Amino acid sequence: QVQLVESGGGLVQAGGSLRLSCAASGRTFSLYAMGWFRQAPGKEREFVAAISWNGAGTYYSDSVKGRFTISRDNAKNTVYLQMNSLKFEDTAAYYCARERRPYTVARPTTKGDYDYWGQGTQVTVSS
Repeated sequence: QVQLVESGGGLVQAGGSLRLSCAASGRTFSLYAMGWFRQAPGKEREFVAAISWNGAGTYYSDSVKGRFTISRDNAKNTVYLQMNSLKFEDTAAYYCARERRPYTVARPTTKGDYDYWGQGTQVTVSS
């Protein structure tokens, strides 16, 4: 069983920055791609960013491209999401997730690509 624990959320003014972290349990973290999703009240959970198992590939939704950066530290079993130039519409609960297959070369950008999820961390951007 894999546990994912997000942290780093909070309240920030528009234009500000936050860095989210997601710590994973277990010894297989480095084998799997990791992703970040978000869900605003009344909306579907949507893809934000993903990073391949070795960090060589990163993928972003159009809404965050150029503002958010995903990274990982396999030695620390942690994936990060650096969020800059935050906008009011970035307000949501943010979830990290582990891709369901090891060493995948596909782009894991849909919810169905992931099998383990964290409990979420709230990001609120004030306008």
